[in-house]
Amino acid sequence: MPTTSKPRTAFDQQGEQSDAARVDAALHSFVSEFGVTAALHMESCVRCGLCAQACHFYLATGDAKYTPIRKLELFRRSYLREASPFAPLVRALGLVKKPGIADLQQWQELLYDSCTLCGRCTLACPMGIDMAELVKVARHGMFKAGLVPDRLALMDRAARQWGSTATPGEDLPDILAEAGKAHGVEIPCDLAHADILVTAAPAELGDNTKALADAAKILNHIGASWTMHQGGFDASNIGFNNGDLELQEQLTRALIDTAVKIGASTVLLPECGHAYGAARWEAAKWYGQALPVRVIHMTEFLDELVSTQRIRLRQIGDTATFHDPCQIVRRGGLEAAARRVLAALGVELIELQDHGVTAFCCGGGGGVVSNQRAAPLRQKVFEIKRQQVDATGAERFITSCGQCLITLEMGAKNAHWDKRAESLLALVADNLAD
Repeated sequence: MPTTSKPRTAFDQQGEQSDAARVDAALHSFVSEFGVTAALHMESCVRCGLCAQACHFYLATGDAKYTPIRKLELFRRSYLREASPFAPLVRALGLVKKPGIADLQQWQELLYDSCTLCGRCTLACPMGIDMAELVKVARHGMFKAGLVPDRLALMDRAARQWGSTATPGEDLPDILAEAGKAHGVEIPCDLAHADILVTAAPAELGDNTKALADAAKILNHIGASWTMHQGGFDASNIGFNNGDLELQEQLTRALIDTAVKIGASTVLLPECGHAYGAARWEAAKWYGQALPVRVIHMTEFLDELVSTQRIRLRQIGDTATFHDPCQIVRRGGLEAAARRVLAALGVELIELQDHGVTAFCCGGGGGVVSNQRAAPLRQKVFEIKRQQVDATGAERFITSCGQCLITLEMGAKNAHWDKRAESLLALVADNLAD
């Protein structure tokens, strides 16, 4: 039977605001977000509980506090008090208690430690409530209140200063030169003109420079006109995850504006799920019009190269199963693209019990993998994926998101699991036919 946990008292906070100021900042943000769509979502919930059975954190722990509807409880209370049709009456009669600092402190864990913005609950909701989007909106209020996990807040500050959580832009030429030398491939940087602006995720600028080399190998193989650029190079967008909308816009504009500056028609995103969500689906709202460039994920790019026969691939011939990254597949629509690339590699695909749009999250999305205090909870969630992968008996385990790869690698290490997740991009790069 599900249990209800005792309130959590540990939390992180930034800045010197008073408790009252933090509450007011959060509530003001919540209320400002209550447009027609959010109001419809708040009014539509029938408390059916289907979202609970969709959430990997609830399934892994059996703890009722991790149900998606509980994660939105303070949002609902704020709506009823401040923005619902009967808000004046609700306040006058004291029908709904105003959230306090203790509520926000406990809510921090639910929003940042136990939600990956995966959208599986959204898919399950019979009323069409986009709970993942509402959690993202709620995070904006928490950011305004200075109540973000410290690790994520640190990454936020780095990105504001550097344009990346990994490195300052001025270091990019050296990083690319070293990566190119190490992997024997040319990686152009800061070209004045190019057709494609290639971007990266933080890990690719540090421990996993092979991903940069893999992309370069493919692009050079087809003779593409491309470059990376100091002006806009990190697509992961920590502002998207943290609820820092100002930073989200800054990082997104850097990519699009840099592409326009060099005359590029395409921004190529790395194997990163949240990069896809931030740049592909939300960039247009910062411009108020259609984007001047095409934004495409690496999976789409590989699929197009295969489908148009611009590349040919050697046949692997192994059995494999595939982890569908939430932001790329369930919330991004690229379910078929990865499978066409796998077919071109001659892979015999054995699907997971839950795959495609119904797949379970790796457990690390939405910044959870970077939030160290969430590690014990993330490791419990990993067991769902491990068991499903083992049940297939497949020889290989493949995915198309770098953050998923990191999360799965960490989970495997903790569980002493001998199955290594592989990158779809790496498999393509390593199996190009001459």
